Amino acid sequence: MKSVAALALAMTVAPVAGNAASGANDDVSSVAPALERYEQETLEKGLWARPGLSARDRSVVTVAAVITRNQMGLMPEQIRRALDNGVKPAELSEIITHLAFYAGWGNAMAAVDAARPVYAERGIGANQLPAAAPTLLPLDEAREARRAASVEQTTGPASPGLVRDTAEVLFRDLWLRPDLAPRDRSLVTVSALISAGQVAQVPFHLNRAMDSGLTREEASEVISHLAYYAGWPNAFSAATVAREIFEKRTNP
Repeated sequence: MKSVAALALAMTVAPVAGNAASGANDDVSSVAPALERYEQETLEKGLWARPGLSARDRSVVTVAAVITRNQMGLMPEQIRRALDNGVKPAELSEIITHLAFYAGWGNAMAAVDAARPVYAERGIGANQLPAAAPTLLPLDEAREARRAASVEQTTGPASPGLVRDTAEVLFRDLWLRPDLAPRDRSLVTVSALISAGQVAQVPFHLNRAMDSGLTREEASEVISHLAYYAGWPNAFSAATVAREIFEKRTNP
């Protein structure tokens, strides 16, 4: 099977019309003075400086959100910020590839367009990118068997092909790629689901994230952070689900 990374990075698309928006924040005050104040005081001096989530993790969450929501005006600046905050080029490449499956192929291709000039300006070459077909991480056969059985029961009768591809392409390939740690891959997935308003999928992936090392404090701060980049309604919907997960994990 051709590597999912090769598919995601080899395909090309025409430039997205929203690219011109990348300079929209150059003079926010000329259009919305209050928005510029909130951006500087609430986001830059407040949100991004808060404890509970590292600057690197905030960048992972934000990049996942803007790609999921196809916010081309924010992608280049957030990709640069992520690199400045310690996210490696290989990790960003994996985030984009991963989101092809959780946010849609077109959104991942738009992110490739946004990242390409940033990588070029920073001299990031092929030697800093993940292999198209690396040696995969070991598979937890017992956990995968439980997941597969559950999906077969709930989804198999409706779409056997979806069940097959979920196992073969996602959980036996994509999720085992080594250049993005399992915790971070789950962090990207949870951020994408909240940003897309897909709270029905959050319990499985938030539990998986916490099993992989994401703390309750970090998970709570992810939701708070995403209120600004995905909107308050999506954050509140996710918070209700997260509370139930926290309570079940505390009192199994």
